[in-house]
Amino acid sequence: GKLIGEPLTGHEKEVFSVAFSPDGTHIVSGSSDKTLRLWDVATGKSIGEPLTGHHKEVFSVAFSPDGTRIISGSWDKTLWLWDAATGKPIGEPLTGHQEDISSVAFSPDGARIISGSWNKTLQLWDVATSKPIGEPFTGHQDAVSSVAFSPDGTRIVSGSFDKTLRLWDVVTGKPIG
Repeated sequence: GKLIGEPLTGHEKEVFSVAFSPDGTHIVSGSSDKTLRLWDVATGKSIGEPLTGHHKEVFSVAFSPDGTRIISGSWDKTLWLWDAATGKPIGEPLTGHQEDISSVAFSPDGARIISGSWNKTLQLWDVATSKPIGEPFTGHQDAVSSVAFSPDGTRIVSGSFDKTLRLWDVVTGKPIG
């Protein structure tokens, strides 16, 4: 591949996570500088001021499927929901994880979020209420490093430092197989 244009600069520390908006016109990035930034793909320029609120490193970011919202997960043990158009937080932070958050993802319908944590668990969240859905998903023997929904939204896959991937049923929160 060939580099397109100049590097996108503006973060003051390491960039841990990046994601394209569904329409491909914007990028969101999360950094060790505790901020998120929005970028215009066409110009390569940062849009507005950094998104601030996290107290520690922002380790994972994702756009909602309709592109209107962003979720961020941080080593401060919180998730923040953001308005992608204004860069402002939506409601209060999502709290409940006991350890740093390593990965976040929206369900295909945008109604739920899954997050993975260093405490070996996953947590499902209701976007409308910003509340956890059910108990944490348990089974990994080490930190959860990555999470994703299946395209139909019925399953979740997680990857862990325990060298395994696990499939989960979204409805029951139980491992599949």
